[in-house]
Amino acid sequence: MADLAKTPVTIVTGFLGAGKTTLIRHLMAHAGGRRLAVLVNEFGTLGVDGDLLKACADENCPAENIVELANGCICCTVADDFLPTVERLLALPRRPDHILIETSGLALPKPLLKAFDWPDIRSRVTIDGVIALADAEALAQGRFADAPADSGHEAPLSEVFGDQIACADLVLLSKPDLAGEGGIAAARALIAAGAPRELPVLTLADGVIDPRVVLGLDAAAEDDIAARPSHHDGEEGHEHDDFASTVIELGEVADPAVLADAIAGLAREQGILRVKGHVAVAGKPMRLLVQAVGARVRMQFDRPWNGPRLSRLVVIAERGDLDEAALRRGLGV
Repeated sequence: MADLAKTPVTIVTGFLGAGKTTLIRHLMAHAGGRRLAVLVNEFGTLGVDGDLLKACADENCPAENIVELANGCICCTVADDFLPTVERLLALPRRPDHILIETSGLALPKPLLKAFDWPDIRSRVTIDGVIALADAEALAQGRFADAPADSGHEAPLSEVFGDQIACADLVLLSKPDLAGEGGIAAARALIAAGAPRELPVLTLADGVIDPRVVLGLDAAAEDDIAARPSHHDGEEGHEHDDFASTVIELGEVADPAVLADAIAGLAREQGILRVKGHVAVAGKPMRLLVQAVGARVRMQFDRPWNGPRLSRLVVIAERGDLDEAALRRGLGV
């Protein structure tokens, strides 16, 4: 049983575009009287998720309780960035009742678990649970499949995803409507085959779930690190050399549908994993939020522009697939 004097922390992990930010927005809106703090991490230099979460700030989770760490995965910068940020959250005038951490989609959770075992942190916080989101459709379609057996190593996507599942206390299958019953069954089977121990697996649509299901697991995961294997166990550190990101600046867009088609086409041609950002649409006072997972593109107007109408998209891909010149040509830059 976790020490009630400690501040519980929930780590929300999962691959790029699995729905982590959507889940945290739902938890913020249904905090059940808890005062929350949120730490959100981005792989690229352009922060999008932190902005989305700050738009949901309220008395239960004010803007000053939402901290964004961009340009790198916190699993690589535990001492320099992550731990000092947790210290700042714990030192807020009103100490949060619960801290939510959204990792980058490329982050490995285990280094974070190890950080919570550090003496100066361990006495004040406990890991209430590690929640791994998995895109049910992507799993069913084999996007996280291993490299060929004769390659000598696992594919980068499979390795990251495997580490995230191995650290989890609960797996949430997102986008069940896109996967269908057969896809959900296939995704469950893949998780069961790859997990080091039996894990509860639930479906999650649009981030909606009873907060009591994910907050209050009382896992004390910092005491159970050995049971959560990683591909990087025994290494001094690791780099995300298999992945790269770039920011593409656009002018005003005349037709969002044309942009969506261009992004989908580039994803199919270049194996783009993730695109997200904000775009100025000619004649529209609202900014357009663009989010793509592979060739699946979603757009919506989220709020009026506050400052320059600057269209910027962050693009993430495996390093060998990221051709910035081709991206610019495809997007008409």
